[in-house]
Amino acid sequence: MKTKAVRIYGKRDLRLEEFELPPLQDDEILAQVISDSICMSSHKAALQGADHKRVPDDVAVNPTIIGHEFAGVILEVGKKWRHKFSPGQKFSIQPAMAHMGTLDAPGYSYRYIGGDATYIIIPSIVMEAGCLLPYEGDAFYAASLAEPMSCIIGAFHASFHVPPGTYIHEMGIRPGGKMAILAGTGPMGLGAIDYALHCERKPSLLVVTDIDEKRLARAQSLFSPEKAEKEGTRLVYVNTGKIDSPVMYLKNLTGGTGFDDVFVFAPVRQVIEQADAILGFDGCLNFFAGPADQSFSAEINFYNVHYAFTHIVGTSGGNTDDMREALRLISEGKINPAVMITHVGGLDSVIETTLNLPNIPGGKKLIYTNISMPLVSLYQLEELGRTDNFYKGLHEIVARNNYIWSPEAERYLLANSKPI
Repeated sequence: MKTKAVRIYGKRDLRLEEFELPPLQDDEILAQVISDSICMSSHKAALQGADHKRVPDDVAVNPTIIGHEFAGVILEVGKKWRHKFSPGQKFSIQPAMAHMGTLDAPGYSYRYIGGDATYIIIPSIVMEAGCLLPYEGDAFYAASLAEPMSCIIGAFHASFHVPPGTYIHEMGIRPGGKMAILAGTGPMGLGAIDYALHCERKPSLLVVTDIDEKRLARAQSLFSPEKAEKEGTRLVYVNTGKIDSPVMYLKNLTGGTGFDDVFVFAPVRQVIEQADAILGFDGCLNFFAGPADQSFSAEINFYNVHYAFTHIVGTSGGNTDDMREALRLISEGKINPAVMITHVGGLDSVIETTLNLPNIPGGKKLIYTNISMPLVSLYQLEELGRTDNFYKGLHEIVARNNYIWSPEAERYLLANSKPI
């Protein structure tokens, strides 16, 4: 079977190619990819090429398929896995298989599996790791976004607190505690707000900061303080760029005691130092944002580490249990990762989008791998629809839903777009 895929050959060397997949082995699974959301990690891999820790050294002669936030349909199952999987099943992939003793991951390391492809062969290691996850929902994009949501869930689980006088690490954010998400209105920040309001260990106070008024307004339209109050959480949005003393202002929101959990969603030194300064006793700072600079650093108050027992943690990705939790919450309708999506496109838009990702404003860029379509902002659809009936119909669906992507929008796109 032939597939079309975006493969990496080296630094900034991505190519959309058609090639033959090898015959399916007894321990492999053949699948069709439907959707893949583009991650900043893919951008970093594209810039670093073989220097990236997950990209093979011989990628110049044995290119690998990029994209690791993907979902699709199983087409054929090798006899080893027929007791567990069957043709027609929808699936999602947890690319992180570190517990198998490897950094190799779909979307970085393999020649025949990755999200930016029409058809793939799933190798046995993915099933052995328990990382091929059945999906029961009605929209593929939600399963694609389960991977970034699992990163958020993993970060929440990785935070911890220690009861005074003990050495017991109680894992997770403090239930009913005071929580802040700094630089928190980007796509991953929106996912974190959603999870914070609907997880089991939800905070009583959630403060979200940013310095971009438009992004703050968008976040507030998606997650209003009124809706949060119904979930038992007081939600406050703060533009720290308009405040003379943001540390004092933020601490005052807690009654002066400081925050139990602070998440940093931008690799910016002053944001990290602000997060450290607003921690309360036994407070936990979670550095979520991954910097590209290997020497990146910031100042931390070690007086508070010693006497106020503050903690610092960092996470990079989630595990399979986090992924399962994300899929369950999505399927139950408790969280809606579609709030992250601001752009959609086809497989032929992947290269430009991946290479230029930091320069494209907005949130998640969602790719439908079996169609040909330039990357388009959901807010561009109205203008494009004036001369193109396809975009006109898509705009009508999206506009009815507050410019949030939806199963209806996905069905329309897949039924009416140009095949690649």
